[in-house]
Amino acid sequence: MPGSADPDTKWCSDACRRHKLDDTDRTLERTIDGLLDARAATSSICPSDAARAIGGEDWRDLMEPARRAARRMVARGEVEITQGGNVIDPSTAKGPIRIRRPR
Repeated sequence: MPGSADPDTKWCSDACRRHKLDDTDRTLERTIDGLLDARAATSSICPSDAARAIGGEDWRDLMEPARRAARRMVARGEVEITQGGNVIDPSTAKGPIRIRRPR
């Protein structure tokens, strides 16, 4: 049910918790998973890759939702967020980030 809280959801922040999850959020998480699965285990993706995959010409509107999806996935231990090749705390990330599988 769109907007409903899944009891198994791990939230990256209070802002994410207040946002709730909708179909776009779930699609972004699945898309991030799929993009990472399609690449070498040592590869990473940009949140824009997921946004572009589902957003078409309006992909820029999905950039913050894609970053939120990645932060939720970090909270569950599914991915890491990096800057300059170093794993960072997603709550303090400013600027371009990359998403990769944990190493």
